[in-house]
Amino acid sequence: MNVVLLTILTLVGLGVISAVVLYMASKKFYVFEDTRIDVVEEILPATNCGGCGFPGCRAFAEALVKADDISSMNCPVGSSATMAKVAEALGKVAGNAKPQVAVVRCNGTCEHRLKLNNYDGAISCAVAAALYGGETGCSYGCLGCGDCVEACKYDAMYMDEETGLPVIIEDKCIACGKCVEACPKNIIEMRNIGPKSRRIFVSCVNKDKGPVAKKSCEVACIGCNKCFKICPHDAITMADNLAYIDDDACKLCRKCVEVCPTFSIHELNFPPRKKKAEEEAAAVES
Repeated sequence: MNVVLLTILTLVGLGVISAVVLYMASKKFYVFEDTRIDVVEEILPATNCGGCGFPGCRAFAEALVKADDISSMNCPVGSSATMAKVAEALGKVAGNAKPQVAVVRCNGTCEHRLKLNNYDGAISCAVAAALYGGETGCSYGCLGCGDCVEACKYDAMYMDEETGLPVIIEDKCIACGKCVEACPKNIIEMRNIGPKSRRIFVSCVNKDKGPVAKKSCEVACIGCNKCFKICPHDAITMADNLAYIDDDACKLCRKCVEVCPTFSIHELNFPPRKKKAEEEAAAVES
């Protein structure tokens, strides 16, 4: 009987000692977590897309609370509206980030960019890009394997079987940037949505000289400088035989679109030009 009682007392004593040790350890190593993190996380869209540069909304919330200046930090899904709420909750100043959407900067369809060989390897842009320049004469363009579509978690992209190029579904794109990361050719770019979702951009990344670029793709930018010269807002720069339009500086006047000889400058979501509409009406009447 004494042995049983001694055993029980021993176990109770060990339990009490362990409890005291654990209590003291919890106090000594307690990690304080700012309650504002929960508040900020509640404001964020909870998509955990990683577009902010952090592994998830919780990690982004922690970074926002710890940062002294959050003006350069942005949630691409919630854009400026969400960041304004975060700034108000933290008593900080938010930046004025504009909502963005992905665009495909390649217009080298099957019609415009003829195949020179057939790729018979793994169906992956990353693998194909590591092995060679692609099936066409343009080593800069889309490889057409759909890595970007696979990377998109929101069904905001699909591969067009007719053109061989990815297509962005604007209403579904949350600007997380996963497709940008997945593209080994860097032909997908995040750009400002723009007023009334109107955008103008050079749909080409070919840096070859004009004649070479034109030979490999009929709609390639040939670096002729015509768009650069006509732009009244200094929104276009020329580098490595390639034009680039700064969407922050662009005023959407569309003058560059009219002078591009290879139609490599794209205008999205604009109403039909009046002149073209009149010509089409006249053609129908005749």
